[in-house]
Amino acid sequence: MRKEYDFSKGKRGAVVPVPKGKTRITIRIDDDVLDWFRQQVERAGGGNYQTLINTALRQYIQGTAESLEDTLRRVLREELQHAS
Repeated sequence: MRKEYDFSKGKRGAVVPVPKGKTRITIRIDDDVLDWFRQQVERAGGGNYQTLINTALRQYIQGTAESLEDTLRRVLREELQHAS
């Protein structure tokens, strides 16, 4: 191993463009959670575990948004009853 390296003639590698509507992030996930997603992709015969995680998060958000709306309606009804 050299003490110093000469990078004066070095060239930057290609930057992979990110598709529109996607954002590259770094996230820390528990090992067992990541293993579970990787196993699901493997059982399905291949694919991308990151896409599976994105799909799971989207489904969670859509499910939560619906139940949040129901909760908000219930609370508003209760508050209106108490106010009248």
